[in-house]
Amino acid sequence: MRTAPAPADVASATVRIKPHVRRTPLLRTEVDGRPLVLKLEHLQRSGSFKLRGAVNALLAGPAPERVVTASGGNHGLGVATAAQALGVPAVVYVPETVPEAKAAGIEATGAKLVRHGSTYAEAATAALAVAKEPGTRYLHAYDDSDVIAGQGTVTAEIVADAPDVDAIVVAVGGGGLASGATLAADGRQVFAVEPERCQALHAALDAGEPVDVTIDSVAASALGATRVGELAFGILNRPSVTSVLVSDAELLAVRDRLWTEFRLVVEPAAAVPLAAWLAGRIPADLPCFVLCGANTSVTFA
Repeated sequence: MRTAPAPADVASATVRIKPHVRRTPLLRTEVDGRPLVLKLEHLQRSGSFKLRGAVNALLAGPAPERVVTASGGNHGLGVATAAQALGVPAVVYVPETVPEAKAAGIEATGAKLVRHGSTYAEAATAALAVAKEPGTRYLHAYDDSDVIAGQGTVTAEIVADAPDVDAIVVAVGGGGLASGATLAADGRQVFAVEPERCQALHAALDAGEPVDVTIDSVAASALGATRVGELAFGILNRPSVTSVLVSDAELLAVRDRLWTEFRLVVEPAAAVPLAAWLAGRIPADLPCFVLCGANTSVTFA
C-alpha cells in the first residue's frame, strides 16, 4: 500500500527543492474594497507550481535513468524542466488537445513529447505502458506522495510569509496542489475550487470515494483529471477542506479582470480560486489565492 505524505514531508521538500525553484512573491491588495493576498505562483519556473512536485520527486529517491510522465500540459512542463535541470532524460505524453504553448514549452527543454489520445487518462495509459522498462521512473501528475509533498511547499511559503492569512484557496484538478496545501496549511481552512464541468474532487466527496467524471471546461488542460487521486482524496476528505464550484463564465471573467486591474496574465485554471471568492463562496477574512499557472497563448489588448 502506498503511504500518503505528512506535514513533515512538506518541510523536507521545502529544503530539498530550494536550489531549483523560485520562492514566488505574495501580493497584498484589495478587490472591491476587501483585503486579500495573491500567491504569484504563475511566476514559477516552467510557468506553474508543477515544477515543485517534479523536482522533489526526482530528488527524493534514487536517480532514475529516465523519467516518463503523462500530462495535460503543466505537469509535463514541470517534469521536463526538472529533468533538464537534474540531467535526467524525460518523455512526456500529452493528449492531442494539449495547448500549443504548453507543448512548445515541453519540447524546448529537450524532453521527448508524445501526443496520444484525446484526454489525460488516455495519454497516461500509453505512458504507463512504456514506463515499465528498467531504470524508468513514472511520475504521476498528482497521485504520488513525493509530488504532493512538493506541491505543499507553495502553501508552506504562504504560511511563513503571511501568517495572518486565515484561508488557502486553490484550484483542483487531480488534487495534488490541494492535498499539499492541506498538509501545509497549519490549521487554516483550505478551499478546493473546481470548474462546474471539471469536478473530480467534488464528485468524489459526494460519492465517498474517487469516481470517474466527464470533463468539459475551458480550464481542462490544467484541471482535466477525470478522477481525483487516491492519495489526494484521503487527505482532502476532511472537515478542514471545503469543496467549491465555479462556472466557466465566472473563471474567464476573473482571468480577464486579473489582467485589467493588476496586469497579471494567467491561464484559466489560475483564475478559478479568485472566481469563487468574488462569487461569495469563500467565507474568510484574509484569504490567500494561489495563481497556479501562466502557460497560455492568450493575449490581451
